[in-house]
Amino acid sequence: MSAAKRNVKKYFLNQALMEAKVDEYLASKFHSVGYAGVELQRTPLGTRVVIYAERSGVIIGRRGQTIRQITRVLEEWFGIPNPQVTVVRVENPELNARVMAFRLAVALQRGYHFRRAAYNALRRIMGAGAKGAQVRIAGKLRGERARFEKYIAGKVYKSGNQVVRLTERAIAHVLLKPGVEGVEVIIAKDAPTDDHVRIKEPEEVAEVVKKIREELEAERAAQGTVEEVAEVKEEQTQEQTQESSGGEQ
Repeated sequence: MSAAKRNVKKYFLNQALMEAKVDEYLASKFHSVGYAGVELQRTPLGTRVVIYAERSGVIIGRRGQTIRQITRVLEEWFGIPNPQVTVVRVENPELNARVMAFRLAVALQRGYHFRRAAYNALRRIMGAGAKGAQVRIAGKLRGERARFEKYIAGKVYKSGNQVVRLTERAIAHVLLKPGVEGVEVIIAKDAPTDDHVRIKEPEEVAEVVKKIREELEAERAAQGTVEEVAEVKEEQTQEQTQESSGGEQ
């Protein structure tokens, strides 16, 4: 591997590592306000930092005080040159796996029973229009032995390309008196799968059938016209041949 390729590879690895560190810091600070993720984009003027959250106003703060603090931390702690922070509100937080995982972790931290919190999360996810959802909670749920419980609603994909294309997964942790509990949320989006086949109703294809019939009739008419022209030319050729043979005689 040449030095240029090594430098390019190292650059992208450092970028991914920096984004992971920033994401971990923001998640630990704003998990209770529906933090969903962050993106770092290099620009000629500096680095554009886009933060996605359910309650964007809390991250911005009163008169922008919190966002100025975040900008200072990103510049001094993480060494990001001239960070320009933008906060974007998540339009449908119930369909965002990370938001729901943090929301479930906060509910457990506030003392809600794990089963009640899990079913509440599933109900909200399915009510928002998801095709399926799975909630898995692990830890010392009842007693000294650690175990896990899993709750599923709808259809959740576990294999195939639809796992990458239609499924979103997030994990969150919460520290309780018995110990650390882990939360996993999987959300399957309501979209057609790769092998989905839908047969249209006759009313839906009426216009298409009409258009195809018109095209076929036009083709037949054109074909008939061509045949008629060919017959006329053949008759003219025969007449000319007969005239020429009669003249020779």
